[in-house]
Amino acid sequence: MHKLSIILPIYNECEGIPELFSEINKALSVFEYEIIAVNDGSNDNSYEVLKSFAENDYKIKIINFKKNYGQTAAINAGIQDAKGDILILMDSDLENLPIDIPKLIAKLNEGYDVVSGWRQARWKGQFLTRKLPSLLANSLISKISGVKLHDYGCTLKVYKREVITDVRLYGQMHRFIPVYCKWEGGKVAEMPISYQPRKYGKSNYGISRTFKVILDLVLIKFLDKYMQRPMHFFGGAGFISFLCSIATFGLAVYFKLTGQKDFVQTPLPTLTVMFFIIGILMVLMGVIAEILMRTYYESQNKFPFTIKNKINL
Repeated sequence: MHKLSIILPIYNECEGIPELFSEINKALSVFEYEIIAVNDGSNDNSYEVLKSFAENDYKIKIINFKKNYGQTAAINAGIQDAKGDILILMDSDLENLPIDIPKLIAKLNEGYDVVSGWRQARWKGQFLTRKLPSLLANSLISKISGVKLHDYGCTLKVYKREVITDVRLYGQMHRFIPVYCKWEGGKVAEMPISYQPRKYGKSNYGISRTFKVILDLVLIKFLDKYMQRPMHFFGGAGFISFLCSIATFGLAVYFKLTGQKDFVQTPLPTLTVMFFIIGILMVLMGVIAEILMRTYYESQNKFPFTIKNKINL
């Protein structure tokens, strides 16, 4: 039987921790598992509550941050210390129910590398303020990433160890782990799960988080498409800038020759110079990015590819 690692980012959840651990124990009683609780600089007594549980249960491991670094950093730390064959990420606010974990694992065992939860019942009665923005954001992420999920914001996901342990997370990128896995050849599935409103404390997230997520999405899309060939991006932008420079120069000359406007009567000569300089800078940035990319791979003895398996080697 697989060993499970349940990774819990925790920030000011002292009231709900006892119930959360109790629900996990009931839901996973037939499994071998460990709980990695990452205290993300809580300013309540979450750490003390976690410590008291860990002293009486060897399955509970604690990582205690010096200050609040955010959910992605907490998840990243938990992944690095996880020992299980299957890694389970979930929130600690009891909005995700541990009873759904066995169902997700069963789906994973059908041949998938990632199974993501889908909170279908979320945002009832809040269509305009919460549900509609969520639908639009998830649709946009699915469109850009090419990985169709209805609920990227759901933390409850299960992963095979081999598809997640090499992932390094920054910003708000924990929600994009299925995208990384899909881009690396993994199979991703989604399953409806239960949802209940938070019982204790208050949410640490607002609607402004959507904009940060979109910016992180742009970044990972760039890293996926241009990480190994950044000159194609910067050089392409430089080429477009050069074309704009030629166009504005031609238009300025046309106005001059037809007697419509002199050079000093139009901003076109200034735009010509500006676009030309930008084009040069973009090409030079592409060269620097190429050097950095090669330094990244060669200094760490990395390769720009991954091998699924070998035979007779």
